[in-house]
Amino acid sequence: MSNATMTSKGQTTIPKDIRDRLGLKAHDRLHFTLLPDGTVIMRAKTRSLGDLYGALHKPGRTPLSVADMKR
Repeated sequence: MSNATMTSKGQTTIPKDIRDRLGLKAHDRLHFTLLPDGTVIMRAKTRSLGDLYGALHKPGRTPLSVADMKR
């Protein structure tokens, strides 16, 4: 378990072992979700929409037109 301290300005440093495990780098975005029981879930938003480009591409497959997709 890792611990961190919050400053008077509400800032904290994410412990190095956590940053390394999540692959966090400077300027990565973090998303916090507060659950009703007080649990906080922190998710690293390290991917951009551009990172998904070509994710569905299969070599040798011809692209479909929008009209073909609607059929």
